[in-house]
Amino acid sequence: MDIKTIDREELKAKLDRDDEFKLVMTLHDWAFRALHIPGSLHFHSVEDALAGLDVDDEIVVYCSNVDCVASQFAYRGLVENGYTNVRRYAGGLADWESAGLPLEGDAAG
Repeated sequence: MDIKTIDREELKAKLDRDDEFKLVMTLHDWAFRALHIPGSLHFHSVEDALAGLDVDDEIVVYCSNVDCVASQFAYRGLVENGYTNVRRYAGGLADWESAGLPLEGDAAG
């Protein structure tokens, strides 16, 4: 399965415009509490995500970095359940932070 992606510039532009979409961090609860992109959602389980997201939502999933597979699994899980407007921000937290963009959470500077 090919994974549709979004890059940092496009994601930042969507956030800056207050576009209507769901930004979902796919890491564990403790990681979300520590650090996430402002406006992010987090779900405790796949079932919670499927219940909390509409199949027609525009969804962007991300995790820690390009090698992290959590967002890849989330992407595939959503698509396999009929979600059609899903993209992965492959760079994740590492790419966002390296650009000096704002982060929220207990570990945010």
